[in-house]
Amino acid sequence: MKRLLLPIGTLAALALGWSQFHQNATDDKPNDNTNWGEYLGGPDRSHYSALTQIAPANVAQLKVAWTYTSPDSGQIQTNPIVVDGVLYGVTPTVQAFALDAATGKEIWKFGDPLKVWHSTSRGVTYWVSGSDKRILYTVGPKLYALDATTGKPIPDFGTNGTADLHDGLGGQAKDKFIISNTPGTLFEDLIVMPVRVSEGPDAAPGYIRAFNVRTGKLVWTFRTIPNPGELGYETWPKEAHKNTDVGAANNWAGMAVDRPRGIIYVPTGSAAYDFYGGNRKGQNLFANCLLALDARTGKRLWHFQAVHHDIWDRDFPAPPNLITVTHNGKKIDAVAQITKSGHVYTFDRVTGKPLFPIREVPVPKSDIPGESSWPTQPVPQKPAAFARQAMTEADINPYSTDRDSLLATFRKIGKRFYEPISKRGSLLFPGCDGGGEWGGAAADPDGILYVNANDIPWIFTMVDAPKDDELAHLSPGQRLYTQNCISCHGPERKGNARSGYPSLANISQRRDRPYVSQIISNGKGMMPGFTALSAEQKQALIAFLFNDEKQEVASSSPYPSKTKEPYLPYKVTGYNKFQDSKGLSAVAPPWGTLNAIDLNTGEYLWKIPLGEDPEMAAKGIRHTGTENYGGPVVTASGLLFIAATKDEKFRAFDKKTGKLLWETTLPAAGFATPATYQVGGKQYVVIACGGVKLGTKKGNQYVAFALP
Repeated sequence: MKRLLLPIGTLAALALGWSQFHQNATDDKPNDNTNWGEYLGGPDRSHYSALTQIAPANVAQLKVAWTYTSPDSGQIQTNPIVVDGVLYGVTPTVQAFALDAATGKEIWKFGDPLKVWHSTSRGVTYWVSGSDKRILYTVGPKLYALDATTGKPIPDFGTNGTADLHDGLGGQAKDKFIISNTPGTLFEDLIVMPVRVSEGPDAAPGYIRAFNVRTGKLVWTFRTIPNPGELGYETWPKEAHKNTDVGAANNWAGMAVDRPRGIIYVPTGSAAYDFYGGNRKGQNLFANCLLALDARTGKRLWHFQAVHHDIWDRDFPAPPNLITVTHNGKKIDAVAQITKSGHVYTFDRVTGKPLFPIREVPVPKSDIPGESSWPTQPVPQKPAAFARQAMTEADINPYSTDRDSLLATFRKIGKRFYEPISKRGSLLFPGCDGGGEWGGAAADPDGILYVNANDIPWIFTMVDAPKDDELAHLSPGQRLYTQNCISCHGPERKGNARSGYPSLANISQRRDRPYVSQIISNGKGMMPGFTALSAEQKQALIAFLFNDEKQEVASSSPYPSKTKEPYLPYKVTGYNKFQDSKGLSAVAPPWGTLNAIDLNTGEYLWKIPLGEDPEMAAKGIRHTGTENYGGPVVTASGLLFIAATKDEKFRAFDKKTGKLLWETTLPAAGFATPATYQVGGKQYVVIACGGVKLGTKKGNQYVAFALP
């Protein structure tokens, strides 16, 4: 663990709050009982509402109040915001819209679904100064500023209403893949933007950057892969900052901000390439860090690194929660950060001091030639992990008909704590999708944290990357497929639907060439775009996928790309869940849980399975839990609302006990975080229903519930 702190005088000033605090959206229009004015409920990302009209005594009476149906369909991960009776959200094809929050009637919609294949969106940001009201959201690499009243771009923001998220990353990254799935965080006239980049050696650097809300101009940059002379530079190879074969260390999950103190809390992800770090030897600051930055300048105040030299893709998956706890008899303003591994780190918000002990524990050494895995990793001693950390033979799923084959696989692979990925295969448990995920945790004002978790094992296997001479006999399109696509979609293009990777076999019968070209260029869902490919390369790859590539003896070099693809000697065979032949997880249930953790003491109040696996429930096997995506909302009345599960349910629990109080079936799975607000004296709870993930059906609705 490495944590650098501020001088005592500076810390004292921060603790007292900044003397001059410029107001912005949430101060002109406070997040009071009526509004859900910011992503996840407010700048503290607490997922909390002070509303009390819907309560444990009457929640079972909830009925559908309105629905909004978008013309497109597919994943919707949006947590909508509500300001002054207007709800703002995003459709599956990333069109922004505004609705009457009492009726669901559309006020405006912005965007062209025929030109948008970029990614899912988790929402928008609302900013106001007097009569100037703006919605800021992203489409691909563009940050848009829209008039919140009309939905039209504001022409004096950037270039014709857009700023480029490549700004500030340097010339090497100008053509690299970059988008944003998550709303930006406001401070005064600044918006600090999360970004998603490639996870390969071609990744752009994930610098943290603030843009001016009025002009779209870049204001400050914090380099997460430091330049020479900057703190942390010595934790990387000397050339890493040039971004030739090392990138990422980006914030993609979002941030929290303490506006009175002027501190923004930024969790960062792993460096790229995700699973091999022989070309980035060292601790790799500021990857996998919780950063506390001066929100006005981007200056580092303190940091904590949760994974040193990450080779497991252990990104911080969600914004932190700003909470107040009682610790050793004193009230402390704290910041709590959940992790994919299922741990919670809790720090004094100002000093960065851990509230519970964190121990550096020895971990296994990688046996991959050239790799230099870090010898220790930090593990918090409290609270206990909210997801399982190990798996034994006794944990093999008793309901699987393939138990013998699961056991054979389990006995073959490496399965120690922080097992480095190896050629024989390595267990990652919890898997790449958590533990905690992007839905994040909810937090009560009294210091109780509520977090849903996945308990699914994954297997990763390292192989030698094909060399140019091994690819020379392949056609140009097949060569590109082998280099860029085979690890996820397989040598026969069959994909791995159970792990979320669709089949590309017979793609020509399902999609046309323009669609596939857009996907290759811009990405879709959580697939990155391959922006380094030239037009000729894309044409060759599409020809291969459509089975009409002219087969000739290939030349010794492929078509030239825009930039030379960095070469690394190893790659993983794909993102593969450890499952049986029928798609059941290899581990015994529960496969998803909901947890209430008292961060005043570090102890659990309750823990329950979340969701029911439909196929298992049909056989009379209950309380299995399911994988889940999207977070909870808690209210002052004592309720916890959450959808998130494969079974397409929306549920309300008693937040004190975990008792189920109400559930309903949604038109499609709600893989999103709900929002609650009040209009005209009536409280509503709304959830986006897009489905798709985990093999669920597609949806295209937002559904709002209220009391009769």
